[in-house]
Amino acid sequence: QVQLVESGGGTAQAGDSLRLSCAASVSGRTFNNYAMGWFRQAPGEEREAVAAIDWSGGSAYYAEFVKGRFTISRDNAKKMVSLQMNSLKPEDTAVYYCAADAYGVLDSLLPADEYDYWGQGTQVTVSS
Repeated sequence: QVQLVESGGGTAQAGDSLRLSCAASVSGRTFNNYAMGWFRQAPGEEREAVAAIDWSGGSAYYAEFVKGRFTISRDNAKKMVSLQMNSLKPEDTAVYYCAADAYGVLDSLLPADEYDYWGQGTQVTVSS
């Protein structure tokens, strides 16, 4: 079982930066067994993959619309995964979710239905 709690959302101006964090509580396995992802969902839209990182932190994948602006990272000792968001745009406004995938190995961004555990989400609002 994995419980995920996101933090760090808020309101920003276009061009600003925000850093999202996701703290994991894990039982039965260890945090570094899991690949981790960040997703977002805007009102009326489907949930979309933003970034993902494999169990080791050695491989990371990004959606085209955030490449060069967002960076995903993880600290297995602290059981945390982060999303550094720079050069924010109004279209980045959404609820951002952290997710865990029990397989652990990644070779691309995975769709939402591949993930096993989800956080409750944190709102990010970017104004122009």
